[in-house]
Amino acid sequence: MNLSPVAQATLLLTSYFSRQSEDEVKPLSNAEWGRFALWLKQQSATPADLLSSGADVMLAAWIDPHITRERIETLLSRGHSLALAVERWQRAGLWVLTRSDAEYPRRLKQQLRTDAPPVLFGCGDITLLNQPGCAVVGSRNASEEDLTFSRQIAAKVASAGFNLISGGARGIDEAAMLGALQHNGAAIGVVSDSLLTAATSAKWRKGLMAGNLLLLSPFYPEAGFTVGNAMARNRYVYCLARSALVVHAGNKGGTLAGAEENLRKQWVPLWVKPTDDVQASNAQLVTQGGQWCAAHPDDIDVTQWMAVPHDQPYQQDDLLSGAWPKTTNKVDVAGVAQEPEGIWHPADFYQIFQAQLPALAAYPVTIEDLGLRTGLHQIQLTEWLQRAVHEGLIEQLAGTNRYQWKRKI
Repeated sequence: MNLSPVAQATLLLTSYFSRQSEDEVKPLSNAEWGRFALWLKQQSATPADLLSSGADVMLAAWIDPHITRERIETLLSRGHSLALAVERWQRAGLWVLTRSDAEYPRRLKQQLRTDAPPVLFGCGDITLLNQPGCAVVGSRNASEEDLTFSRQIAAKVASAGFNLISGGARGIDEAAMLGALQHNGAAIGVVSDSLLTAATSAKWRKGLMAGNLLLLSPFYPEAGFTVGNAMARNRYVYCLARSALVVHAGNKGGTLAGAEENLRKQWVPLWVKPTDDVQASNAQLVTQGGQWCAAHPDDIDVTQWMAVPHDQPYQQDDLLSGAWPKTTNKVDVAGVAQEPEGIWHPADFYQIFQAQLPALAAYPVTIEDLGLRTGLHQIQLTEWLQRAVHEGLIEQLAGTNRYQWKRKI
């Protein structure tokens, strides 16, 4: 690795170079680094200036109760440890990115702003980081049905030309990533521990050698598993993607916590696989703003999931949000206003609703559920649901006020 002075200083201040010990000075957290980096900018300085002989004079103006000058100076004095660590990482084929590098993922900066990790460690084709991708996540202990679903969806993502993004963990994450690679697609795995080991694993070797796989981590490449890092990793999976699918979420754990954080922060649209597992929290995610996807991969069009512009934050708005076309009024030769070009008619709105029915009613739903998820009035929903029933698109479940999509064979 040919690290620039900016990258060297950033690594010294924010990274571990060996397993953490109790008496070791802690590197700056993402939030602390954001605060300190902003101060440097205000001083018209860069991290590289901290490696110069005049750094002590500049740091004399820094005052912070948690980030002391002594702490910064101790972290900057670890040059020998950095050199040894970089040599180990380079032998394993790892690379390092800092926020100042052009290859740093734009979506992480857009979504997380100052909370974006100052350093990323990785292995594989770095150009995959800024290509559009779809996240597929789920439980470690998954059923064979959910694993098969994950592989089939991954194949569709690969066929559509998008990256498959996941957490690299055993279960659904791993099944989805391998499914994409087996169909000549590209995959990004955001790992929470042992990146150095994963980079040399036989499981991922073929994908890395073919240039179809990128393993990424914001954590020390030799770090062991911790619950905190596993939980924190989830946000990076979502923020690298344009859309996300939860195949199975347990009643607690990282999948549920990550999906709920995504819904609160509104990073990307969240799709949820229907399930009969009473121990799953999939239905809970839908009540919080997620959307059911179709129950069968054959009925899913992943290109629709990826339609949110990559440079705009996602907002979980009503069904017809963004559906309005631009109109231009015309006047005929007699001076009479004509109907605007491209105007929507009532029938067009029903067509939009009809197109969304496979996802909206993939799992039995009530009119109240649909009202919350689409923003439509219950009177309008009742009329359209009755029409859809008459057309044989959905069915009203006997003895209930719940509706479900009728999958066409």
